[in-house]
Amino acid sequence: MPDLHASRLARQVNGEIVVVLGWGRAILLQLAHPLVAAGIADHASFGGSSLQYVRRTHRTISSMLSLTFGPPDAVRLTADRINAIHRRVHGRLAEATERFAAGTPYSAADPDLLRWVHVTLIETQLLTYRLLVAPLTATDADAYCAEAATIAPLLGIPPHFLPTSVADVTEYLERGYADKTVQVTDTARGLARQLLWPPTRVVASPVMALGRLITIGLLPPALRQAYRFHWTQRDQRRFDRAASWLRRTRRAIPTALCVWPASRAGQRNAVGPSPASPLAR
Repeated sequence: MPDLHASRLARQVNGEIVVVLGWGRAILLQLAHPLVAAGIADHASFGGSSLQYVRRTHRTISSMLSLTFGPPDAVRLTADRINAIHRRVHGRLAEATERFAAGTPYSAADPDLLRWVHVTLIETQLLTYRLLVAPLTATDADAYCAEAATIAPLLGIPPHFLPTSVADVTEYLERGYADKTVQVTDTARGLARQLLWPPTRVVASPVMALGRLITIGLLPPALRQAYRFHWTQRDQRRFDRAASWLRRTRRAIPTALCVWPASRAGQRNAVGPSPASPLAR
């Protein structure tokens, strides 16, 4: 079982509210795996009403906060709930890709898919924290990856299956791109549109516009192109200005107002960063 003592880096990175702006990027990386996209399309999707969208977002954030900062009993209950959902999510791939034939079976409990979801989120958390909050030393970034891997046994992932350093994370992702495991399908593109253009009311549109800008701007250029997002030099300038404004705003606001309340309340029980799988939404 993971170490259930407080983790400084979990509080430091996962505790920052603004880091959640990177989650859209993480989800799009996850959907770039055809089997993950199939699982979401067949069993979850991002469509529905504004209320359903808000509820899904709340559940996902609550799960991350519970796994990262909750007491041991809450951590195990949350992991059990996620595992129960994963066991129900299985099926077969409808559209063939370069790597996967049509009919390839998938399961949200598959350790390979759990690893992809985990790694894309961990890499995104570090990227977003460094962009919008503050630099991290290479030592701290490696320690964060190692702490994140302690979630493995709670989610049925084999020991030593998750990368424990930034170098391992980078190598794993690059291998996925090179061997065509990663391929943006029409299914993924449809889900991306549901995620980035949800049925929210007009009053929420400035927040959604900022979220879209950060999400698309953070994507690797090749994936941005594969999703067919239009991105110009003007968009890049807008992204750079938004990131700079968010960094300045974060520095001007007292830290107590910039971190999740659970981060402060659960310091003694934090377990480290959570994979926060979108398949558990």
